[in-house]
Amino acid sequence: MGKRKIEIMDTTLRDGEQTSGVSFSAAEKLTIAQLLLEELQVDRIEIASARVSEGEFEGVKGIMTWAETKGYTDKIEVLTFVDKGLSIEWMKKSGAKVQNLLTKGSLNHLTHQLKKTPEQHFSEIAESIALANENGIATNVYLEDWSNGMRNSPEYVYQYLDFISTQPVKRILLPDTLGVLIPSETSQYISEITQKYPQIHFDFHAHNDYDLSVANVMEALKAGVHGLHVTVNGMGERAGNAPLASTIAVINDFMPEIEIGVKETSLYSVSKLVETFTGYRIPANKPIVGDNVFTQTAGIHADGDNKNNLYFNDLLPERFGRKRKYALGKTSGKANIEKNLQELGLQLNQEDLKLVTQRIIELGDKKETVTKEDLPYIISDVLDSHTYQEKITVESYLLSHAKGMRPSTTLCLKIDGQIIEEHAQGDGQFDAFMNALAKIYKTKKMTLPKLVDYAVRIPPGSSSDALCETIITWLNDGKEFKTRGLDSDQTVAAIIAAQKMLNVVAE
Repeated sequence: MGKRKIEIMDTTLRDGEQTSGVSFSAAEKLTIAQLLLEELQVDRIEIASARVSEGEFEGVKGIMTWAETKGYTDKIEVLTFVDKGLSIEWMKKSGAKVQNLLTKGSLNHLTHQLKKTPEQHFSEIAESIALANENGIATNVYLEDWSNGMRNSPEYVYQYLDFISTQPVKRILLPDTLGVLIPSETSQYISEITQKYPQIHFDFHAHNDYDLSVANVMEALKAGVHGLHVTVNGMGERAGNAPLASTIAVINDFMPEIEIGVKETSLYSVSKLVETFTGYRIPANKPIVGDNVFTQTAGIHADGDNKNNLYFNDLLPERFGRKRKYALGKTSGKANIEKNLQELGLQLNQEDLKLVTQRIIELGDKKETVTKEDLPYIISDVLDSHTYQEKITVESYLLSHAKGMRPSTTLCLKIDGQIIEEHAQGDGQFDAFMNALAKIYKTKKMTLPKLVDYAVRIPPGSSSDALCETIITWLNDGKEFKTRGLDSDQTVAAIIAAQKMLNVVAE
């Protein structure tokens, strides 16, 4: 038997925009619409609600102008209302050709919100559909609060479906408006409906209030539904809608009898663009598109991946245009570090690898973020630290900086087993440190090299909590040399570089 083709309708630009604090500009709507249809290749998109605002109107108009040049007008849908033709006029002016008419799918909503009888409601719906047809606009119909309707007033739902099945509509859209369904109910209700009305195309529109949207989507598909409504990053009102990426992955991996046209490799890039436009941040642990979902943290997992990919599953990151990462931190083992070194094209012998591993664990214990880009800096720091014998160590220091007072440092230095303490002020904390160091060297009748250059850099692409490398150039006996210090704190990194300088000179 051939596969059953399912339509994927993305409603990020309409229902997803109901996420608190999210509003797309007309230009952003056009960009997202183009990506959804041409890059991701979803079947349809719902882009707006009629009569909401002038900005919404301009956004729809811009998308429809573009869609006409591509032949996509039948793929673009707008939510409309039973409002005596006002929505139809709005659609005509915007150029939209498919309406998703919002109607009442539960007796509770019909009675208490509209205060009408089923017959009155059906009559007005028929008028709205007829008017749309007269104006060349196709109609899909939403049954708002359908899930509660099936629970509490199934007689009304079937009365409505008997009526709407006689109308010229393309699709009937079944929303779990308040996200109340559990999978067994989804299966039962949709099975009953698709069996009773086999000639009708039904879409299922899941919400995620109980974190059951993807499970409900699976049951809806098994029950014979013909289309699904999803949003990028699961955006939407309250807890959001069924997330596009997870829905696509689940269908592809667990429902071989179903065919969809969405391009998996574009899911992540579109997800990140929508994140940027909305400012609505994707949780790091969100399946498929979260920053951490293809990151192995434990060293034992990286070791297992080296040994026949023991910790891989079918969710391979390459499917979604991503790469597997191996986190660097206190749970890192040598295998994690080796994986990152391979990506950088670097190799270390076992002794040096052990030293680098220990340094990364120390940084992880301080809760510092270590990235792949930090690795060359850490390697340089660790290997450089073992090119000389430590005769002089900075035992402890106190740095202070208060408003209206000069920065000061109290320094405790150990030279050949002797502890010496000094205090000094300076133009900055490191300057105060160097002044305290100069006092100690003067007491010991030792010559301190002159600082001639001071540079700080962080690895490319690092964030504000990244490691920073301080590179200091010194002049001693007419010769220049450099030392490096690495830490998340710039001043501490400079102090580390200074300690290295003291030992280089003491050689």
